Amino acid sequence: MVRVSGLASGMDIDQIVSDLMKAERMPIDKMKKQKQTLEWQRDDYRSMNLLLSEFNNLAFNMTLQSSYSSKTVSSADETKVKAAATSSAGNASYTLSNVTMATAAQSISANSIASSIDPTKSLWSQRDSMGTGVWTKKTIDQAAIALSADTSTVKLAKGSLSEGNTLQSISVITGGVTNSYSVRIGNEAGTVDPNEVFINADTGEMTFGTTLTSGSTIEAFSYQQNVLNFSITTYDSNGKATGDGPNGSTVFEFDGSTSLNTVLTQISNSKAGISAFFDEGTNKVVMTRKDTGNLSSADSLDGSNGSNMVFSGAFLTTGFLQLAGDAKGTDAKFTLNGLETTRKSNTFTTGGVTYTLQNNFTGDVRVNVSNDTQKVFDTIKDFVTKYNELIEKINGKITEERDRNYQPLTDQEREKLTDKQAEQWDDKAKSGLLKGDTILSSGLNQMRSNWYASVSGVSGAFSQLTDIGISTSANYSDRGKLVIEGDGTKLKEAIEKDPQSVMDLFMKSGSTTSEKGIVRRLRDTITQTVSKVEQRAGRSTWTSEQFLLGRNLKSVNSQITSFESRLTQVEDRYYRQFTAMEKAIQNANAQSAQLSQYFS
Repeated sequence: MVRVSGLASGMDIDQIVSDLMKAERMPIDKMKKQKQTLEWQRDDYRSMNLLLSEFNNLAFNMTLQSSYSSKTVSSADETKVKAAATSSAGNASYTLSNVTMATAAQSISANSIASSIDPTKSLWSQRDSMGTGVWTKKTIDQAAIALSADTSTVKLAKGSLSEGNTLQSISVITGGVTNSYSVRIGNEAGTVDPNEVFINADTGEMTFGTTLTSGSTIEAFSYQQNVLNFSITTYDSNGKATGDGPNGSTVFEFDGSTSLNTVLTQISNSKAGISAFFDEGTNKVVMTRKDTGNLSSADSLDGSNGSNMVFSGAFLTTGFLQLAGDAKGTDAKFTLNGLETTRKSNTFTTGGVTYTLQNNFTGDVRVNVSNDTQKVFDTIKDFVTKYNELIEKINGKITEERDRNYQPLTDQEREKLTDKQAEQWDDKAKSGLLKGDTILSSGLNQMRSNWYASVSGVSGAFSQLTDIGISTSANYSDRGKLVIEGDGTKLKEAIEKDPQSVMDLFMKSGSTTSEKGIVRRLRDTITQTVSKVEQRAGRSTWTSEQFLLGRNLKSVNSQITSFESRLTQVEDRYYRQFTAMEKAIQNANAQSAQLSQYFS
């Protein structure tokens, strides 16, 4: 629509329409303020639910036995024995004596494996320093190689070649034409004839006598490669072989381009459970089981005569590394409270107590296990503190006064304020949105009842909170906060005297509320309260139709959309009216000018 802005009348039509629309927009501004208030209220509810859910997670930990049965363990000499205990350990004293620690099976090269071996270089390039029978030949099928650039050198897919190779020629297709290159294998390429291809036996690199152009294809062929084949068999504590090869062995295969360090690293990373390294000072290899104890095959467990590590293949044994096959570990031997016994490991658990042997010794070392009263006290104290923080924040929300002098700002009102002023205004406008909320108030009242109602059916002396020295603050302004009486002496005495009763008071299970422990009651109340709040304020993943405030917001949004459409129509009507006025004035001016000509 064409709008005329006061050319004839001299009036500022845009400003007049704007002022008229301010009055028209008052209802929609009220709707937007209502929408903002609902959104703030929804967010406040969800923040309260977040607090409740976080406390509920903490309360779950208070339903675990470990929260009330912490143990403290002391060793008379931690340089000889260290100990730790689970919550299931009984309070007792244990004496360890005549300790011989477990050792791991170990095998070391019988002699220096070579006078000048370099563990970083390929083993095939140092084959003259290795014994006989170490290498085996394996036929490799080399797939066709398509060249993407001009080149005269191409590397074989796998490693080096063996001596006496039967490979005679290699064919290359270029532009549909097949060319044959005779094969020469060695260590030094020298001069390569145009129709020849030299293959480095150590590296597997092919050097052609001519440059092969991009798009050429080296046809597939087969060749013989030098490989190392060997296996290692180790056993677990049950005498079962740990590998997935024949008879439970761990099988290894390496081509000639592999270095000794790489071989030993692969062994160390394998299922064999061995740490392997080469000592350049002695030129010997050391292989040690990662687990201690006499870990031999099941058939030899009773007599402990079997080897803990079985080496197969000339590379490991007489051919090169000279590792002995009779390596054995030893079990830990000790006397515990007069009982002579053994273990595969230097760390073992019995009666809920985990011992870690540190040294061999013949005397006695006493280990004492007792209740960790301080830790249980700190756990309960922390839970009470978190509860007090929770109800303080919720009470703060439901008692906060609503300042109705501060309503949400419209966009026009916000533009007139600085960011700091707008922020301060919003803080006041957000206040008191949950004042007197019945859901949260009811939840707090029920939680207070959960704390103070007696727990029926407890086996010990404590059936209510005051029995262990926890009561309500006498200060009314604290609104039901809990206090631990005095310096906590009564609570500590209760934990020391009857830890089972304290645990039952907090976490006892039951079919009725009166039979349930305090924490289980609290969790039931919190779950119910969270559910009710969600019905009102929803979750971030819910749709608007799933909760009350969401439905209200959807309704307000619909009203805003409809009213904005009406405002557009009203604004257009005002402009049509003023446009008609402008045209009438223009016509009148034109007539007046025409009449004046008749009298001039």
